[in-house]
Order: sequence, then structure tokens, then C-alpha cells
Amino acid sequence: MFDRFLLIAGPCVLEDHGLNLEIAREIERCAKAAGLPIVFKSSFDKANRAHAGSHRGPGLTEGLARLARVKAETGLPVITDVHEPSQAKPAAEVADALQIPAFLCRQTDLLIAAGRAEKPVNVKKGQWMAPEEMAAAVGKLRESGAEDVAITERGTAFGYGDLVVDMRVFARGRAAAGTPVLFDGTHSVQRAGREGGSSGGDPEHTPALVRAAAAAGCDGLYLETHPDPGSAPSDATTMLPLRELPGLLRDVVAIRKALAPGEAGS
Repeated sequence: MFDRFLLIAGPCVLEDHGLNLEIAREIERCAKAAGLPIVFKSSFDKANRAHAGSHRGPGLTEGLARLARVKAETGLPVITDVHEPSQAKPAAEVADALQIPAFLCRQTDLLIAAGRAEKPVNVKKGQWMAPEEMAAAVGKLRESGAEDVAITERGTAFGYGDLVVDMRVFARGRAAAGTPVLFDGTHSVQRAGREGGSSGGDPEHTPALVRAAAAAGCDGLYLETHPDPGSAPSDATTMLPLRELPGLLRDVVAIRKALAPGEAGS
């Protein structure tokens, strides 16, 4: 899955089937126009919420059923987060790939369970970790059976509540872990604790960071997107408005083509 430059995109958390399908079909249209392979991403549970009462999603059983419907009706591969070792096996029965959230990227039992599921695994780099440290997480996955692994950069903590993207991460991560390194352009603009204790964000900076990451040699993109981010139950302050996706993908393809003619969609 991660052997080509690809786009992983979708709403932060699974919503009703009609909206999930609307987003999936529009993402597919945008990616096809740009010549990029696409994986639909959404979470059945957002376990790393700031508050106990924050919206988490439909849960494992219902969430996997919603993912299965998107997959069946669009033909798109799907990826979803797992937060506990027990979720890896049932998630792998539906999802084409599993994802490890950044806060859990060193959780040995979770990584082993994901590796044993024998599906591609995307592991988000912890906000406190250097690129070289991710080699150990990748090692746990590979030792457990995962052959197709990617790292996703989502910014590094800088002081309190800010994230900074070091564009050297793509070269350093590839060299240290021997995996592709993708770029998460939406979580990288989060501001922890800025909205009454919940995460805020600066989504106006997402396009610039995505274009910079493409120029710096990222191996793919991860973008959470929604037709009306402000109405979304999770990550309303950071998701990319769906209407902005086509133009941003055109920019990315143009940058990659300028850097390596003929390889923009490879």
C-alpha cells in the first residue's frame, strides 16, 4: 500500500452513512483527477479526547459496519485507528490497513497486535519523538509480522500547545526506520488546550505546510477533511474544508512533477 505516493483522507470520526459516503466519493473524485491512489480514513473511536464527555464516535462494532459500507459502495480501501490490542483483529477483518495513533506509538502490546493482523500499518509519530526514535516502533511491527509499514509525521511539540513541523523529518525518518514517511497536514496545525481545554487549531496554515512537505520529499499525505468542518463532532478546528482539497492536490502534484518530472503520481 505504501509503495506509492498516496492520499489518506476522510473525516476525523465516522458519521452517518450518507455523509461518510458523500465525503468518500468526493475524495475519490479529487484524488482520481490528481492521479493519486486514495485510502479512505475515519475512526470508529477517538479515545484520546481531552474531556470524558467529548464525542468519541460510534464504537467498534457500529464503526466497522459503517466502514464496511463505505468500502462496499465505493470500492475504496479503508484505514482506521486501533487503540487497544483487542481491536486489531476485528478491525483487520474490515479495514485494508490499521493505524496507530501518535499518543500510542510506543505501546508495545498494541504494536504487536497490529503487526500480527498481517495488514499494512501506518504509525503516527509521537509529538515528543525524534524521527530516529520511530525505528523502534517500526521494529516492533515488523518483528510481529507487518511487512508494509509507514510513519506519519504530525508535528513536534514546541512549548505548550504548539506544534512545529521539521521538514528534515522525511529524510531522517526514512533513513532511520527504512519506511516511507507521510505527512499529516491537518493534525500538524492543532493547538492543544486552546478551546476551553480542548484542542484548537490554525487550519489556514495547512495548505502551506502540505506544499512544503511535498517539496521536502514526503512519501504521501494524510488529510482529515469535511464539507463543513465547523459542524463536525471531532477536530472541527483543524479539518480541511472539502472544497479546498482539489486545488491543494493540484499544487502537490505540480510540486512533485517539478522536482521529479514523470513521477508526480508514483
